[in-house]
Parts: sequence; C-alpha cells; structure tokens
Amino acid sequence: MRAVVGLGNPEREYRYTRHNVGFETINKLAYDHKIKINKAKHRAHLGQGRVAGVPVLLVKPQTYMNRSGECVRDVLRYFRLTPADLIVIYDDTDLLPGQVRVREKGSAGGHNGMKSVIYQLETDEFLRVRIGIGPKPPGWDLADYVLSRFAPRETDDVVAGITKATDAVEVILKDSVERAMNLFNARPVKAKPDAPENDEAGEV
Repeated sequence: MRAVVGLGNPEREYRYTRHNVGFETINKLAYDHKIKINKAKHRAHLGQGRVAGVPVLLVKPQTYMNRSGECVRDVLRYFRLTPADLIVIYDDTDLLPGQVRVREKGSAGGHNGMKSVIYQLETDEFLRVRIGIGPKPPGWDLADYVLSRFAPRETDDVVAGITKATDAVEVILKDSVERAMNLFNARPVKAKPDAPENDEAGEV
C-alpha cells in the first residue's frame, strides 16, 4: 500500500487558498477513483481504495500545516509503512500556477509543512509532487500570501496544476517516478509576481 498525503490547513476558511492545493489534489484523486475519505484517525481524514490498480491510503492531515509531520509519522507507523511508501503533494512558490514538479527526495525548500514531515520522519528521501502557486509579490509576508486565494485570472492554471498533479500520482503508481518526472516536470519560469486580488490570511 502507498500513502498519498496532500498538505493543507483544515477548516472551511482555508479552502481554496494557495496553501491547500495538496488537499484539493487528494479530493480530485478521491473523486476520480471513487474513494471515500470517510475516516478520522491519527489527526487526519483518511480514505482507502485503489489508484491505477495499486492499494492507496489518501491522507489529509488535520494538524495545521506546520505540524503535518506528526500526522504523517503516526499514519505510517499505524499502517506499517515506510517513507519509501509515501508520496507528499504540496504547494510551491518557485513554480507558476499550472506547473508541477516531481522529485524523489530533497530539502523542504522553506515549506513549513515539508520541514515538519522531514523532521518527524528523520529523512528527506520520499517522493513529492510540487504544485506551483506563483511567487510571493514584493512587500507581502509569505504567510499572508500562501493563505490568500487565487485571483480569477489564475483559476484555469490552478485547475490544470491540480489535474497534472493527480495524473503524476497515477503515473508514479502505475509506471514509475522516472516516467512521471519525464512527463510532468516543468522548467522554472521567472515571472514578475502580481498581488492576489484576495488577501485573506490566517494561521499557518
């Protein structure tokens, strides 16, 4: 069994914010593969089923982003899984909306959720799928930016990014991470950041 974890913040006020594209990808995987996320255990919302014929555990941590690793650690221990069985999906300000990058390992890159996962698992050697949310505009606090909502002009690209991330997970499970990297990895594109049209903020 593989554990597919989407990072995000719980509670309705954080839905559709930049920091929650990991949650939205889990929701799409669940919808596409008719998996019910109907269990609340280990400080997570969980669903079990199959993706590309592979048994999976879909996980949405409910610990808030900066404590995500505690949930991931507990879930892996309970289901007797290892970091080699893990795929983590999360947002990345180094990629534009619509871009996706698959990696086999690496640093947290300043992402608090990933810092927590790496710390709790004591390794950075696990698969991750990063979804672009665009660079932080000048003068913005990073916490405010990642908790803001996407501008209407970004909607199509955001949906495309979530769809690509879903497809990437399916390719990893059905084929290999190498094929997913070849198909989906986007080259970084530098762009001048624009301020989002909605600047709602909250707890990270």
